[in-house]
Amino acid sequence: MAVKELDEKNMMSGVSRTIKILEVLSKKGELNLESLAKETDLPKATLLRFLSTLQQLGYVFRDDADRYSLSLRLFSVGSRALSRNDLITKARPFAKKLCDDLGETVHMGILEDNSAVYVLKEESSYTLRMYSRVGKVIPLYCTAIGKIFLSEKSPAELDAYLKATVLKPFTVRTIKTKEALIDQLKLTKTRGWAIDDQEHEDNVMCIAAPIRDYTKSVVAAISVSWPLFRFNKDEFEKATKEIKSVADELSIVLGYEEE
Repeated sequence: MAVKELDEKNMMSGVSRTIKILEVLSKKGELNLESLAKETDLPKATLLRFLSTLQQLGYVFRDDADRYSLSLRLFSVGSRALSRNDLITKARPFAKKLCDDLGETVHMGILEDNSAVYVLKEESSYTLRMYSRVGKVIPLYCTAIGKIFLSEKSPAELDAYLKATVLKPFTVRTIKTKEALIDQLKLTKTRGWAIDDQEHEDNVMCIAAPIRDYTKSVVAAISVSWPLFRFNKDEFEKATKEIKSVADELSIVLGYEEE
């Protein structure tokens, strides 16, 4: 067996065992090592190694009597997944309306660490369409959705992001300096929408607006993308107002209230 195949087999075995341990603990509650070994059918030495890693990661708790149980971290992860699914369900009709009204592709993205991820897409009816997919990871500094999230960061958070991020040029129009990016983020914050004018992809323009929940936090951003040849500059203000209006309507559905 090749080394690569062996590594892949070991990795899958490790994932399967980890999930088995978590599932048993979720059903049985607190178990000592011996009982857990019987339930999972794993050797104690192997089980102990996996439990140690799960403890370090914060997913398993061991009490003074050496009983193991799930921590609330796993609940937190599951809750975020449920919250995301709820957001997508509520956002879908709004994205469809925006796509129908403006005739172009609509994306909704959420923040994941120092990037954004598409979690919803409504495709335009044109033959020539945007190349994108749900699950695609996009940078923050040169996309409209990304700039929405960056504009919400505190000065300390933004400084940390800038220190950790290289402003890699995707096109000749990509923002090249941190000073220029900060200026654009201030403008984004003031006007309530962001623009990507061929900064991430050549000949593609994108406008995005923030989606807030009941805590007034930005939980997502919704955008519309145009191939440059189909973008009517005379309709810019109208399109921007519509995108922002739909984002505001969805925010209200999520419990957001203006002060």
